[in-house]
Amino acid sequence: MNSFRALAPSSTANLGPGFDIFGLALDLFVDEIIITRKQEQNGRITISTIKQNDSMKIPYDNENNSAALVVKKMMKDYSIKDNIDIQINKGVPPGYGLGSSAASSVATAYAFDKLFHLETNLIDLISYSAEGEKASAGVKHYDNVASSMLGGFIIVRNFPSLEFIKFEPPEDLYLVVGIPNIPVPNKKTEVARSILPGSSPLNNVITNISNASTIVAGFAYKDVNMIAKGLDDKIVEPVRKRTIPGYDKVKENAINSGALALTISGAGPSVISILNTERHAHKVMEAVKGGFAAANIESKVYLCKPSKGAKNQDKISSY
Repeated sequence: MNSFRALAPSSTANLGPGFDIFGLALDLFVDEIIITRKQEQNGRITISTIKQNDSMKIPYDNENNSAALVVKKMMKDYSIKDNIDIQINKGVPPGYGLGSSAASSVATAYAFDKLFHLETNLIDLISYSAEGEKASAGVKHYDNVASSMLGGFIIVRNFPSLEFIKFEPPEDLYLVVGIPNIPVPNKKTEVARSILPGSSPLNNVITNISNASTIVAGFAYKDVNMIAKGLDDKIVEPVRKRTIPGYDKVKENAINSGALALTISGAGPSVISILNTERHAHKVMEAVKGGFAAANIESKVYLCKPSKGAKNQDKISSY
C-alpha cells in the first residue's frame, strides 16, 4: 500500500473556563488527508493538492503547514527516509476557533501511522498531532487534537505525564455554532494567546475552577443543563470577546431565544451555544445571526452534535 486516507473532525476547545484543558469534537466540518509514500528516499515532504475555497488559504511550505510538521517529526523519530506527498482536502475553516490545524494534524498522524504500520500508541499519536499546532499557536497544545482524535469530551492532563480522560457526551446535547465573517490574522491562535493576562484575581480563579468542575460533572451525569451552568469564564472570555464584534449582543440574543449558555469557541472568533433540544435551535440560530448583524457583521450559523472523532478509538480513560 502506497497511500492511506484519513478523516478528522472539527472541534471546540476551552468550553469557557477549561483553557487548554477541555476539548469537544464537533460533527460539523471534516478534513481529509491522503498520505502517499514515494519510491524516492530523500526524506522530502511535498504538499501536492489542497482543495479549498478563497476563505481557506493555508500555507504550502513545510515549516508553516500543520500536516507537514506532523510528518516531519514522525519521519525523524521513526527514521523514515521515503519522500512523502501530503494531499489536504480542507473542510474545517482555518483561523475561526474550530480546530482547523488540529483536524489536519490528527488525520495526518493517523494516516502516516497506518501507512507505515507503526502501531503508535494513542497518547503518542496525539502528541505527534500536537506538533501541527505549532503552525497556528506557536506551541504544542492538546485540547483540539485530543478531541478530534478520540471524539467526545476530553480532559487533558499534562502532569506528571500526558493523559487524556474521555467522556461520552449526553445524547441530548446540541450545539449552535456561529462563525462571523471577519478577517483573522495569520497564526491567529498565537495572536489570541498573546493578549491573555499573565495573572488573574483569586476570586476569578476560584469561580473558573468551580465552573470547570461543574462542566465535568455535567458530562459525567450526562446533564446538559449542568454543563451549561459551568460555561461562564471570568479570565479568558473578557479579554478575547473584545476581538469579536457584537459578542455581548450575540450572547444575550442566544440565551433569550432558548440557548442554555454561549461562549467563545477556542480562540474565536466563532461562538458556540449549548442546547438540550432541537426545539429552540432555529430561534437560537437566527438570534446569533441577528446579534452579529447588529454589529454589521455577516455570519454563518450551524446546528451540530458532538463527533465520534477520527475513528472509533480504544478508550484511554472513559466514563
